[in-house]
Amino acid sequence: MVVPAYDHEVAVIGAGPGGIAAGVKLRGAGIDDFVVLERADDVGGSWHENHYPGLSVDIPAIAYQYSFARNANWTRIFPRGPEVKAYHVDVARRYGLYPHMRFGTDVVRQEWDDDRHIWRLHTAAGSLITARYVISAVGAFVNPKADPGIPGLDAYRGKLQRPSDWDDDYDYTGQRVAVIGTGASSVQIVPSLAPHVAELAVFQRTPVWSLPKPDVAIPGPVQTVLRIPGVQAGIHGAVLIAVDLTLRAGVSAPMWAVRPALRTIDSVAIAAYRRYLRRVVEDPETAAALAPDYGPIAKRPTISGYTFAFNRDNVRLITTPIERFTATGIETTDGATHEFDMIVLATGYEVFSDPETYKPGAIVGRNGFDLSKFYAEEGLQAYQSVALPQLPNRWTLVGPYSWTGSGWHAFVEMTADHAVRAITAARRRKATMVAVRQVVHDTYHRRIHQKAAALRFYLADLNGHVPTYYRNSQGDTTYVRPSGFFEARRGNRRFPLDDYEYSVLRAGVDAEATESATA
Repeated sequence: MVVPAYDHEVAVIGAGPGGIAAGVKLRGAGIDDFVVLERADDVGGSWHENHYPGLSVDIPAIAYQYSFARNANWTRIFPRGPEVKAYHVDVARRYGLYPHMRFGTDVVRQEWDDDRHIWRLHTAAGSLITARYVISAVGAFVNPKADPGIPGLDAYRGKLQRPSDWDDDYDYTGQRVAVIGTGASSVQIVPSLAPHVAELAVFQRTPVWSLPKPDVAIPGPVQTVLRIPGVQAGIHGAVLIAVDLTLRAGVSAPMWAVRPALRTIDSVAIAAYRRYLRRVVEDPETAAALAPDYGPIAKRPTISGYTFAFNRDNVRLITTPIERFTATGIETTDGATHEFDMIVLATGYEVFSDPETYKPGAIVGRNGFDLSKFYAEEGLQAYQSVALPQLPNRWTLVGPYSWTGSGWHAFVEMTADHAVRAITAARRRKATMVAVRQVVHDTYHRRIHQKAAALRFYLADLNGHVPTYYRNSQGDTTYVRPSGFFEARRGNRRFPLDDYEYSVLRAGVDAEATESATA
């Protein structure tokens, strides 16, 4: 009996939507020796960790599900958090993924062993897990920002709440509450808290685009229609075609046409939204303060009852910058003090598209290659968003230039398909190492960077004054893939297998003595 040189053939890091997709694809390819390493105690990713008031999806459910597990039983057009979490649990159970799960396992360092052609995964608990292949299924929002960037947080003696770590047992009824931030979590939390608290103050740095959410229950007859084979796929496909055409038109048009068109679109949209706010927000000063001075897609647009919350007598908007936290609340730069029983820090996350998210020494490849150092010096890049030449046997499901404007599941499915196809090709060749060729990677990155010119103009020039995770700290637009959805899907599912090089580790010799694997 031959003893494997590793603990598992494949290690998947993360059991959110991407990790579940990877597990299903691995099983579908006949690969059963895999483990899914998850730092939390159940599957679902953000839908497991987040359970704050008002949590729900912000795109229709029909576009927020796996193509291989379409659900006709959604109760609402925009399902609430518990229903979305239950969906992911059901998919993981249905496809037999729970036996592969290893919960409470936080991978803090990934190190390539070139002598054995394996990855050495170090956990926060001090254990070591080895695997021939690694699929990083860490999501877009990697960690909540522990430091909101405001002095004195430790001085505050009231209740602190974070969207990613909400204390459900705490009763905020009748209390004085502050929410810091106006992002996707805040716009759901604010209208949910408003009817129950004595006072709610929203501290705004940047106004947010927010329209009403047409969220209604899905009646039984509609659910019956959705059960007809092909109906959901057809509706979702039509939406993807529309998104695809829009994105392709934007990135393929000549810049001489793009610049004036985008300026006009933003100008018209900003003026229209200001008129809308004047109609729906009763206080003129509040309506004016809620109006963004940037384009509608420069930051993540939202849908919720957020703007209507400011018509309540107990809700107020504060735009004066925060100076510091105090023992009883918040002091603003005008010297005013505001006392609160509870403060909600809705101040954002470390995002996959920012180089600072990748910590030095956390991911180390061939010849000491440090992903953090590389991204800091060379910018974020990866072949088809998933692979780097210096990180063999490793793929990232949510990597540079990956989001295609589709629902989350659609694009993590395609990147999971890429990883599994490359692993399958290596296994068929009996290779122990597979890495994208340097020239292929470099050619791809040059092309994708050139195609992102319109995005860089829109996010870094036209709307460069607004903080947004669509533009990273290097001024690049690595969140969005500047191509249509279908081009991205073809690229990940049908890439030439020769774009990778395959090597075999000879028995009894160092990794330096490898030979090229043949098809």
